[in-house]
Amino acid sequence: MINLAILISGRGSNMEAILRAIKKKKIPVKPAIVISNKPDAKGLKIAQKLGVKTAVVESLGLKGGSWEYDQKLVAALEENNVTPKNGLVCLAGFMRIMSPEFIKHYKGRILNIHPAILPAFPGLHSQKQAVEYGVKYSGCTVHFVDEGVDTGPIILQAIVKVKDSDTEESLSKKILKQEHKIYPKAVRLFAEGKIRTKGRKTAIS
Repeated sequence: MINLAILISGRGSNMEAILRAIKKKKIPVKPAIVISNKPDAKGLKIAQKLGVKTAVVESLGLKGGSWEYDQKLVAALEENNVTPKNGLVCLAGFMRIMSPEFIKHYKGRILNIHPAILPAFPGLHSQKQAVEYGVKYSGCTVHFVDEGVDTGPIILQAIVKVKDSDTEESLSKKILKQEHKIYPKAVRLFAEGKIRTKGRKTAIS
């Protein structure tokens, strides 16, 4: 069985969606650990209430993309048996860029969700970019993590309609509802071995 780790920095609503799906036996994985880089992250208490072990690996001013920090993450993950052979690492509002060394270590075993239809609007404030650009549709994307910013192979996407009256906040809420649906689904597909990757394309069997 896959041992799952979820990395968060805040409330972790996608973390909660995944953990609740696991609790309902919709995803065949073991939730091994939830790790935050911030000790006051609200998601830690939510994970604990759902019976999942938590840990804090503080950033302490270390820049994103720092192997010095990520080595501590790897130690915490492997201590909880989340390894490159049997583990899956899900980023759920984890506000740090992963180092190339970390990505190489867990190659093909790191998932992220992004609030836009990639490759449009990568990086921060995607919903604000979508509203300002005047797109008619936006949404969210679950993808594998590679060494670029939101550039890894795409697994699942969901679309929402953007109304003329939408603000960054209202669009964010609509997209978040879809995030809570497709992220657990992507984790299930991974756990069931149904995702195949060739180059930057994925196929779901």
